[in-house]
Amino acid sequence: MTMGRIIFYEDRNFQGRSYETSSDCPELTSYLSRCNSCRVESGCFMVYERPNFMGHQILVRRGEYPDNQRLMGMNVSDCIRSCRMVPMHRGQFRMRIYERENFGGQMHELMDDCDNMMDRFHMSECQSCNVMDGHWLMFEQPSYRGRMVYLRPGEYRTPREMGMGNVMRFSSMRRIMETC
Repeated sequence: MTMGRIIFYEDRNFQGRSYETSSDCPELTSYLSRCNSCRVESGCFMVYERPNFMGHQILVRRGEYPDNQRLMGMNVSDCIRSCRMVPMHRGQFRMRIYERENFGGQMHELMDDCDNMMDRFHMSECQSCNVMDGHWLMFEQPSYRGRMVYLRPGEYRTPREMGMGNVMRFSSMRRIMETC
């Protein structure tokens, strides 16, 4: 498995002190006083606005991100506080989504992307899910728009366990298939 590599910088445009990692980092302020830009040398990472993989999150792929304010869509000067490496997954993707908490209500199994949950399944809410294979992004709006939440294999019995925070419902979901 190829490991990813991301470098965080205190200032915009890759200036100031830096911190490099190839794994999850629950608290970047342990290494840098702030984080205003980053460069992904390889792999894919989720970056988060708060420590411990909480708050607004975004998937970053190989490339340069000179201004985290624009990247995160926020008005704070140092909005990245934690990151999680997204492992490369080879093989099938499989997830079960449930209408209610604790795997209740309607259930549908997904093996591919879904750009509109309501149109495809006539299901307006996803309150729990079981990610059996692969890594997925859940979006609050149809067509993979709005805030996103990263889900790796595991059982998520409640919206809180999914990391939904202020996101009250999902409308689309996509597999993370990049070979980045």
